[in-house]
Amino acid sequence: MTAALPHHIEAASPNVMNTYGRLPIALSHGQGCRVWDVNGKVYLDALGGIAVNTLGHNHPKLVPALQDQIGKLIHSSNYYHVPLQEALASKLVELSGLENVFFCSTGLEANEAALKLARKFGHDKGIERPEIVVYEKAFHGRSIATLSATGNPKVQAGFGPLVEGFIRVPLNDIDAIKTATANNPNVVAVFFEAIQGEGGVNSMTDQYIRDVRKLCDENDWLLMIDEVQCGMGRTGKWFAHQWAGVKPDVMPLAKGLGSGVPIGAVVAGPKAAHIFQPGNHGTTFGGNPLAMRAGVETIRIMEEEGLLANAVKVGDHIRQAIARELAGEAGLKEIRGRGLMIGVELHKPCGELLKRAADNGLLLSVTADTVVRLIPSLTMTIAEADEVVAILCPLIKQLLKEKAAA
Repeated sequence: MTAALPHHIEAASPNVMNTYGRLPIALSHGQGCRVWDVNGKVYLDALGGIAVNTLGHNHPKLVPALQDQIGKLIHSSNYYHVPLQEALASKLVELSGLENVFFCSTGLEANEAALKLARKFGHDKGIERPEIVVYEKAFHGRSIATLSATGNPKVQAGFGPLVEGFIRVPLNDIDAIKTATANNPNVVAVFFEAIQGEGGVNSMTDQYIRDVRKLCDENDWLLMIDEVQCGMGRTGKWFAHQWAGVKPDVMPLAKGLGSGVPIGAVVAGPKAAHIFQPGNHGTTFGGNPLAMRAGVETIRIMEEEGLLANAVKVGDHIRQAIARELAGEAGLKEIRGRGLMIGVELHKPCGELLKRAADNGLLLSVTADTVVRLIPSLTMTIAEADEVVAILCPLIKQLLKEKAAA
């Protein structure tokens, strides 16, 4: 057993509910794409708070703006108009080409609101038991409704009975969705992530998204695209579905929208913009002035610093470098993703890479058991990307060697 270092601070949370398989790390502070733990060890952050810290840590333009807002007003009840809500909503409408926005605090809440919109859309048309098409491997949240829409039996286990009203189909198979919905008058919406994050960085193809848009138009369904993880510039477009050249009717957002300040949003197009009326939905914390200021400033800084273009440049560089370093490795299945949303899938489970990478000063995640996921801040540089590859690829090679030997 290794002796404790002098003044070493143990990372432990005995009074916090045990809902996470945590590494023995407690972070203290950060700068850009680097973070330090309470014992002074530095890490290159390729996780970005799980696609949350859009601008990295301690951004010199964001921090003073948030300090200014804290000195003015942190929270205001939605009994009153909140001018910063309109400022952020106006910008999101401009960037998306949609019509209006409901603000909440998390991606789960945004997705829950989308599901409620779809159900009320159906009820308003006289459909008593509305049904929504969802997808295999999807992840939309951990409330009972969003858990029911999720396509992961592991996270659903122990929480039945799940909510009814979902039709599940495979990704990128337009014939499958047509077959699953044939002669069903209760279908009201199709709901998917443009790129599945927790499911393993699985992309809907641009053509498939266009085909589903057409199918929704033909059947008077809502097209609802979950951009919670893949939105806000992560792929090089403001929203990942924009690569397909379509507009959804409902678009949940969260994660990167506030650069770490909790924020969620549902952006709606004309078909869904006026479904909710006073009393149909609400929130206590959603739309508070601090979160709205964070959203406004995040978008402003992203535009000023050209972070969408940077996401494409650095993301392409990482994927190409990993492909070059791992060329010929039999245990490598696929490298995929778009912009700075990258998945490296192996043929074998690789959860142990989480700790091995952290031990070597790199923060990342492993999702869907076999996929190394990189979702760093959009401020990451080419030099930092090279550091990620230099740490990660030898670890993958070593793990694949061990798996092959076993």
